[in-house]
Amino acid sequence: MSLNINRNVQDAFYRYKMPRLQAKVEGKGNGIKTVIVNMVAIATSLDRPPTYVTKYFGCELGAQTQWDIKNERYIVNGSHDAAKMQDMLDGFIKKYVLCEQCDNPETVLKIKKNMIGASCKACGHIYAMDTIHKVTTYMIKNPPEKKIDDHGESLTKKKDRKKGDTKEGKNSDDDDKVEAGNDDDDDDWAPEDVSEEAVKARMEALSGGLGGLVIDNDMEKPENERINIFHKFVKNKIQSGLGLNAAVQKEIVGEAERLEVKNKAPIVLCELLFDEKMVKDKQIKKNKALLLRFCHDNQKAQKYLVGGLEKTIETYEATLLPKVVHIFKEMFEEDIIEEEVTLEWAKKVSKKYVSKEIASKIHEKAAPFVKWLKEAEEESESDDEEDIELEFDEKAKISTIKETSAEPEKVEKKDATPAAEEDEDDVDIDDI
Repeated sequence: MSLNINRNVQDAFYRYKMPRLQAKVEGKGNGIKTVIVNMVAIATSLDRPPTYVTKYFGCELGAQTQWDIKNERYIVNGSHDAAKMQDMLDGFIKKYVLCEQCDNPETVLKIKKNMIGASCKACGHIYAMDTIHKVTTYMIKNPPEKKIDDHGESLTKKKDRKKGDTKEGKNSDDDDKVEAGNDDDDDDWAPEDVSEEAVKARMEALSGGLGGLVIDNDMEKPENERINIFHKFVKNKIQSGLGLNAAVQKEIVGEAERLEVKNKAPIVLCELLFDEKMVKDKQIKKNKALLLRFCHDNQKAQKYLVGGLEKTIETYEATLLPKVVHIFKEMFEEDIIEEEVTLEWAKKVSKKYVSKEIASKIHEKAAPFVKWLKEAEEESESDDEEDIELEFDEKAKISTIKETSAEPEKVEKKDATPAAEEDEDDVDIDDI
């Protein structure tokens, strides 16, 4: 049974058709996989390489993909429903097949300088396509004019061949072929009459979310390598001298999301943003906005931030160990690390990030602040139960109840924090 390529069109006589996606689940346990039986027929209808569509499914489902071009087997790891994948295919068609102006699927792709351009044979419209989606990394490395046989069996297979199997010699030539395809200036697809606003919007889309689209398979790399890529990215931004303004902060967050390391990113930020002058120069407050982009309502990121703080304190032990209370207090005051996270951390001395000896010292120094948090929590619970005064309005026939919260004075708690006397600019926690 055939479907309209643009399924929003209900016309039964619509000329652009494609076969309904057929999926077959094979294997069991960890080896289970979904074979897209008619992928070649679907890709032919869309005039796109079948590897593009398969890779798109992998990105959307967060699954490994593989293909055997000679035997026309296109596979997505895991068990996936054909109807769900059909709906997912609509997303690919909307992004990379339909013309943005006339909605006809008669577009021709052209990869040039890390951008994906398209020209429509139906209406003549020329434009730049969305390059935010992860699949574009693969598309740029394997432009449509490149022979399908040169796409290799799969990204996974290519990665394996790098480890030793280079009998066919394809892998060593692939990157050169990609670069040659990108440098072809004979047929410039880029529109010359676009407005300045349109060009600016495209460039922001290209650089804002990804910090510059990279032509490699970052997402195929282990997590530690992706964290190193993020570390290098942030370091370059800091060393550029332009400052970490809102636009740069968005780029940093975008890169962390692209590399799927957003939760662990605070460890990297601690290393690059903080030094022995962390307290003296108020580095926490200066970098509050960036830290909140990762830690707000994200306790996992906050836990990794605490780990990053431990590593920073270990690196600058002589200067920062005496300032532990101040550091944790300021993180709490600035709403970067929540009370629950600190109390959970305080329950156990861990050697996950630093040595057991250093971890014990940090916990010991943080004890007064942890004690303050616990007591403040207990008093807060007591306030909720006992400290509500009721005032009655005698003028009304029916009593009107007014609630006033009697906030207990906790001036004496300030003395429980050693760092409070050391820094004249400390904000009183009780005023928060």
